[in-house]
Amino acid sequence: MESFAYGSLAQIRILLLPVGNIRRSAFDSYAQDIRSIDTVGLADLTTDVKDERSRFMPNHQLASGSLHLKYPSHPPPDSHTPLSLFRTADFPLAVLGIASSVPNDSLATILSQFQTAVHDVFPQGSMFPLTSNCFVFEENESTTNINLGDHFPGLVVIPSVMGHKKTYIGTLVADLCSKVLIELATVMQTLESPLGNEYLNATMFPHLPPSSEMPRSLDDDARRDSLPLLPSHSSQPDLNGQQRAKTPLGMKRTSTLGPGLMPNRHSSLPPTPAIGSKTSTTASTKKRLTTIGAASSHGRLFKVLADYFLLAGRLEEASIWYNESIVLCKTAQDVAWHAAALEGLATIPIVEAWSSSHGINGVAGDRDPWADPSDKLTQAMALYMKATPTSEPEVTLSLLAYLYCSSVLRHSTLLYSLWSSKGWGPLAFAAMLQPGPSPFLPPTLSNGASPTERSSARNSYAAYERLTTITGVTRAQISASISQAHGPWLNHLDIRERVRMLEYIAAMFGALGHIRKEAYTLREVLGCLMDMVVCGREESSTGSARVLSAGLGNRNNSLNVATAQGTVGIRENERSEGNESILYIVKHVCKVHGIDLEAVKLLEPRHPGRDSRASEDCEDEDTDEDLARSLQEPFGWPELQMDIIREAIAVAEALPDYPAVAQFSFSALKLLHPVMTARDQHQLYTTGTRALATAMRRGDRRAVDYWSSQPVVSLEVLPLPLVRLPVEKPISILSRAAAGATSIISGVRDPFLYNPRKMLQGQTRTILVQNEAFDLVVTLRNPYVFDLELQNLQLSTSGVTFVSKGFPVVVPANSFHPVTINGKATEAGTLVVRGCIVQAQGGISREFVLPLSTEEEEERKSRRRSAIECETGRSKHSGLASRPWEKSSKRGSTQVTATNAAPAKRVIKYLECVVVPEQPLLRIRRTSLTHGAVMLYNGEMSAIRITLENVSSLPIDLVRLTFDDSTIGPGQQALAEGEMSVFDTYETEYDLVHRPVFTWDAEHEPQEIGPGQKKVVAVNCFGKVGCTNGAIHVSYAYVDRAQDNPKELADVFQTRQLSYPVLVTVYHMLECHAMDILSYSGATTTLSPGVKDDEELTDARIRKSILHVGDIADWCIFSIEVRNTYGLPFEVTFERHQEGVEAASITTLVPPGSTSRIVLPLKKLSLSEEHVSRPIPMLSDRQYVVSSSKLSPEEERSQRELFWYREELFKSVRGKWRENGGTRAGDLSLRQQRMTLPMLEALRVETARVRMTLVQHDDNGNEKPIPLDPAGVKYMPPPHEFVYLRTTVTNLSPSELVLMLNLELDPEAHVVTQGELVDIPIGRLARGESYEVETPLAFIACGRFDFGAEVSAIGRQPDFTIVGHGRMRISVA
Repeated sequence: MESFAYGSLAQIRILLLPVGNIRRSAFDSYAQDIRSIDTVGLADLTTDVKDERSRFMPNHQLASGSLHLKYPSHPPPDSHTPLSLFRTADFPLAVLGIASSVPNDSLATILSQFQTAVHDVFPQGSMFPLTSNCFVFEENESTTNINLGDHFPGLVVIPSVMGHKKTYIGTLVADLCSKVLIELATVMQTLESPLGNEYLNATMFPHLPPSSEMPRSLDDDARRDSLPLLPSHSSQPDLNGQQRAKTPLGMKRTSTLGPGLMPNRHSSLPPTPAIGSKTSTTASTKKRLTTIGAASSHGRLFKVLADYFLLAGRLEEASIWYNESIVLCKTAQDVAWHAAALEGLATIPIVEAWSSSHGINGVAGDRDPWADPSDKLTQAMALYMKATPTSEPEVTLSLLAYLYCSSVLRHSTLLYSLWSSKGWGPLAFAAMLQPGPSPFLPPTLSNGASPTERSSARNSYAAYERLTTITGVTRAQISASISQAHGPWLNHLDIRERVRMLEYIAAMFGALGHIRKEAYTLREVLGCLMDMVVCGREESSTGSARVLSAGLGNRNNSLNVATAQGTVGIRENERSEGNESILYIVKHVCKVHGIDLEAVKLLEPRHPGRDSRASEDCEDEDTDEDLARSLQEPFGWPELQMDIIREAIAVAEALPDYPAVAQFSFSALKLLHPVMTARDQHQLYTTGTRALATAMRRGDRRAVDYWSSQPVVSLEVLPLPLVRLPVEKPISILSRAAAGATSIISGVRDPFLYNPRKMLQGQTRTILVQNEAFDLVVTLRNPYVFDLELQNLQLSTSGVTFVSKGFPVVVPANSFHPVTINGKATEAGTLVVRGCIVQAQGGISREFVLPLSTEEEEERKSRRRSAIECETGRSKHSGLASRPWEKSSKRGSTQVTATNAAPAKRVIKYLECVVVPEQPLLRIRRTSLTHGAVMLYNGEMSAIRITLENVSSLPIDLVRLTFDDSTIGPGQQALAEGEMSVFDTYETEYDLVHRPVFTWDAEHEPQEIGPGQKKVVAVNCFGKVGCTNGAIHVSYAYVDRAQDNPKELADVFQTRQLSYPVLVTVYHMLECHAMDILSYSGATTTLSPGVKDDEELTDARIRKSILHVGDIADWCIFSIEVRNTYGLPFEVTFERHQEGVEAASITTLVPPGSTSRIVLPLKKLSLSEEHVSRPIPMLSDRQYVVSSSKLSPEEERSQRELFWYREELFKSVRGKWRENGGTRAGDLSLRQQRMTLPMLEALRVETARVRMTLVQHDDNGNEKPIPLDPAGVKYMPPPHEFVYLRTTVTNLSPSELVLMLNLELDPEAHVVTQGELVDIPIGRLARGESYEVETPLAFIACGRFDFGAEVSAIGRQPDFTIVGHGRMRISVA
């Protein structure tokens, strides 16, 4: 559309037409040179005409002033033909053709093409153009005669080698303007005739008929009699009779003389009065009244005359005739003419000011210099509004609406030009006369803000108010003025003019900063444009309609065959020119209402960098936008926004532009789905997907970017199955001793109970195997109420080569949907999983990266969220500044980030997987167990045979077995808690270390298994009470593999583990309890007198034979009870294995439900002081734990003695069992038995041994034995006789001792003794040395006496430590 100029009434329009096959670029270049000539000085106009036709030419060669030119690109619409006399300035008065020629082109052909083009552009019967000319530009250097003479009139050839070509073109344009002024004089002569004046006053908007139908002048004597009589002066001419053609026709375009001119015609108008001469003006008026009929007003004629003078640049004459016209156009039928004259008068001051180039910003006086033109325009607007059509109301109303809107625009342009140009001055004059291609971007607002550009910053409120302060013209005044053009009268306008008016209104609102009003007007512009698009389509005929059928039966149906189904018209030629401009307006309107229809980008299918973005900045921006969108307050009314979105989609569908339909639908879904109803979401999604499918079917290669928000919520690599999981081990572990071979597979034990460094190892690294598939779980999110269809989903990786296939996914509505992706790495190294590449249905794939959730990343996101939350409600934004992207650009954090010159580049970590070299694979082919279960007795040992098969193509050169069972966990837990005593801790560790459930012989088992081979492994299973299940772990590896670089040996290798679960059932049948250690006595080897049965006697004798030992002082008796809780009898055997003593054993049969006591002689033990002082050891290499018990040194020493003598006892005595009559056998554990201090005293060899005997001497001094009782326990001396108590003390310790003896007699009152009984010195005894002490005594009463002896060592701490004692029982009868 052409820009509206305030001074359009003073501009001569010259239509530029391309002629022939001129290139578009060449035409634009030549047209630009011609359009640069926007004014022609009156002094440059020359003509040879000296008669009446030169009346509009300058009065003299030095005349001041200029002709203002305008070069439209389109002619006015046909509906404006009635305005040809009313507003001649709106029509092209001349046509200038532009053609290019080469040496082979014919000038005659070019002239013919030019005449044809002019004929096609202007309707038949139009009085325009008044003149025409064609410029032929040569494109190559050649010598052409530019003087064509009379052979090609109207054709000018401009050589390419001509110098000062622009000056020459200016001369040609001046000549063309001279012809225009001459033709205007010819038209004026026709109108000055009485008949012409009658035509001029016939209707509100008259026009002249063709010259052939114009009646001859009454001055033509030769044909006066043949002409019909003219109507009387008091009547209107009969325009409906034969004198008027059936259809309005204009003058012939080839006429150069003017319509209906006769050679002997006398002008009915007086000559132009002198400027400023009131007398001459009055005289001429009176003369005109006598010449023209009284009923035919001559006010319209004066107005047309003034228009022509204004076009001719003769402003003073134009002002006079406008004033004359205003005086005469006071009737109701001349209201529009009165208004038009006022518009002309309002134009003259601007043209005069521009010509004078005063450049002042005001004049002396109280009124502003623009006040008078403004008042005239305001009066003209009111007159146009008052005008009432008298005939043809439809046509007249349309023209009146056009004239009214034009006057409003003229008045608004006056105010806006003054406001934007800082007042009355050259800038304002130039803006009103030659606005240029961008009239609403004046130089005073030099920030380059575009009213419709989102990226361009709008002018600030301060800049607008500054202009108001300077000029005194407010934006409210301009807005109120331009708003007067908007009303129901726009519906009377032609569609093209309606668009032009609305476009100008919207542009002015935008330039004033009233963006909402601009958007409201642009919505109406869109409605008009779409009406033009739909109505302007060329639909095919009905016979060629395409038949729509859902079935396949009508495939061969002809297009010309009518069917009962619906038909759709086929557009023969679809043109997309201008679609982008319409869509641009749609996007701008939506942006004003807070809807960014470009939130989803429209891209080419191979847009660079979409599948693999080199930088993560875009992802950070998307994350910040999503975060800000979730925290921002809603902008606008959702109901209004949805209506605007529907309009936008309807516009895109009507064009049609199906990718834009999809873009609009998906952008609305992305931004407004929280406030949308379920129906709207479904409708938009369906519309978008259907539009993409249609665009693809029609061959449109454009597609939308992924439109939803971040779909990938989490990404996790599923751990490999345990049978395939490689475990990394250091290569140095292979060089360790065989005893520690089991630690290769089970891992080196950590000596610390709590090791935080070990917990942090391997949290972000996942181990994969080369050429083996693995699974990843991607969690997708769908926030919409419909199922989201993804056309393709695949992983985005870097590092080693990764092979995976993409696949479609349907994410359910309002849900988080996990998806498993399978793939494999074909190389060893590091695989980095960046994220996923997602492609929506019919869209372009996009990569969504998912950084690793490290502490630094979470802290950065937390700071970013805090900053946005802090800034969200801190500042208040008004109006359009509260739109999301406007607030985002004004956030302090965003501006600080933008101003940082070189921000530190953060390191983004992604999920990394270590791909190890290809590994062998082992499987368990068969086992000796049935259903993987084994049933054992407590202490029984059984063998499990496992057959292993190598199913891979790689050999296995390392096999290790580790085990696990249900007793290990509780034991380890108890040890970790540390609440047990030292003794219980040792027993728990002993049970775990020395009594495992599963064992195997690593030295005699196979270590190498070739590809496809099988090997058998034997595992021993031990029955332990409390074990319910266990597992056998077979760890294997391929260590000695070929290296790519032999010099670089690998530091680590990988093992795999194969587990075989075993269900264990252990029957608890024998219980050991009441263990005791007793000292020997004489009754021990004596048969009980109550034994009568032969079997009992035999058993007693066997027991006696077993208990028969040498010196009973060196022996003790081991005793324990065994109870059978099972339903079968078992043979229980206890064996004694002591160094220096013959081995012995005792076997007994324990029936079901019974308890048997087993007695076994045991030689006393002696441990060195160094041995018993050692602390209780720990069998594991755990961290040392300080004991929580508080024991005195004596108690701690006693505890250690108990522990070490107990260990020596269990080494000497072992128990076994065997099923009675069966083959099953096992061990019987004594670890649950405790040792007490009395047991320790009986088991331990004394430090000083004490022997007490009674002897008697006869008269000769010889010793006489004293009889003993049958059991050999008690002495039986006679009463009242002296006997001797002989006490022998022997030092059995490894060192010398100084000893002292104390004797005790009970009851002492009935015994007569000689000598001291207390503190009897023995002296220093070496190792093994003995000392005897004899004490005479006599029993003076009968009964039982108990004697005791204690030996104390002197010099030990504490003093007088008892190191030996003895007992004796005496029976005196």
